[in-house]
Amino acid sequence: MEDLSFDKWWAKASGRVDGQVRKGLNSIIILGAWSIWKHRNHCVFDVILPNLIITAMTCSSGQWSLAAGARVSRLLALVPLVA
Repeated sequence: MEDLSFDKWWAKASGRVDGQVRKGLNSIIILGAWSIWKHRNHCVFDVILPNLIITAMTCSSGQWSLAAGARVSRLLALVPLVA
């Protein structure tokens, strides 16, 4: 397995799909990176313990579905949610 920087991994993943799927995938990748960054800032500046951010991403993804429309909604429907 080769080591890829985040931007190289993102370009490689995005290059494997086309059209609306690519736009939806890019939106989900941005959502994930943004959620991790926000959680990291809460840990550093609000002195909270790190935890799983899947719940936060799941909650935020509903907002992103509204903002990005059907692109993200279709992709999120394919992902099984962890209860």
